[in-house]
Amino acid sequence: MSAADTTTPAKVPPPRPVPVPPPTGRRPRGQRTSGGAAVPWLLLAPCLLILALVMGYPLARLVTLSFQKFGQSQLWGFQPAESVGFDNFAKVLGDGEFWAVVLRTVIFAGGAVVFTMVIGMALALLLQRVSGWLKILINIVLVASWGMPVIVATTVFKWLFDSDYGVFNALLSKLPGVDMIGHNWFASGPEGLAVIMLLVVWGAVPFVVITLSAGLTQVPKELEEAARLDGAGSWGVFRYVTLPVLKPIIVMLTTLSVIWDMGVFPQVFVMRNGHPEPEFQVLNTYSYDRAFVVNDYAQGSAIALITVLLLLGVVAVYMRQMLKIGEVE
Repeated sequence: MSAADTTTPAKVPPPRPVPVPPPTGRRPRGQRTSGGAAVPWLLLAPCLLILALVMGYPLARLVTLSFQKFGQSQLWGFQPAESVGFDNFAKVLGDGEFWAVVLRTVIFAGGAVVFTMVIGMALALLLQRVSGWLKILINIVLVASWGMPVIVATTVFKWLFDSDYGVFNALLSKLPGVDMIGHNWFASGPEGLAVIMLLVVWGAVPFVVITLSAGLTQVPKELEEAARLDGAGSWGVFRYVTLPVLKPIIVMLTTLSVIWDMGVFPQVFVMRNGHPEPEFQVLNTYSYDRAFVVNDYAQGSAIALITVLLLLGVVAVYMRQMLKIGEVE
């Protein structure tokens, strides 16, 4: 018998059992409970119901009226509403006055949007360079002006540009060789619309400034410093660093400004004392005039529906730009 046979084998300890973690209640990825997909819709249901009641029915009624003959006789029930197909749209689109109003509205909205975005961006950049207490004071003033009711702001502007007692005419007349006492800014359409555009810009700039100021806080300081080390000046840093970061916000603000400025109504209506002259008509006031002054509710509805379609085109461009930005990111 050899020594190897007489050697007692060493005892190997049994393996320790691996502890099983307690169940966490989580499910593997890709598996959802049967009611999980319905939870977001249940949460959105109250909001969707309110939107359907507040916007859905008026929009459906607008579409219905635009394809009917509907005047005062139909409104009071003396005659039934008649379906006329696309006759209302043919009359509107074949009217030269309508296209003049469309052109005036596009020019008005485009000018207001450009001035709003430029002034808003300039003020937002300047706010980044002022001290804390002054920035707080300016923000309070911006919020106060933004929260002012449109009717109140329009009344103030009517007083500022009044031909007899207007402060603006008095200030301009103090310049050498300038005499604006008694000048009527609303004697011509372009000058009057310029005053209304100034009112619209004044009301829209605070929102743009506050939003862009919030966006500027997200611009990485490291990128700005790197751009300056590479020799970029203030304009270069703004163009190649600040603008790309703010692009989604700028696209959003521009789109919202276009929608708001193309839908302007109370500023024009109140500034012209409820009776805008032909050279002051924009799409919304023109639709109102056709519906409630001429009492052709069907044609007014057709003009309003065309306006909605134009604004939907703007929204489509906005969504396309946002999708492009999302793909790049």
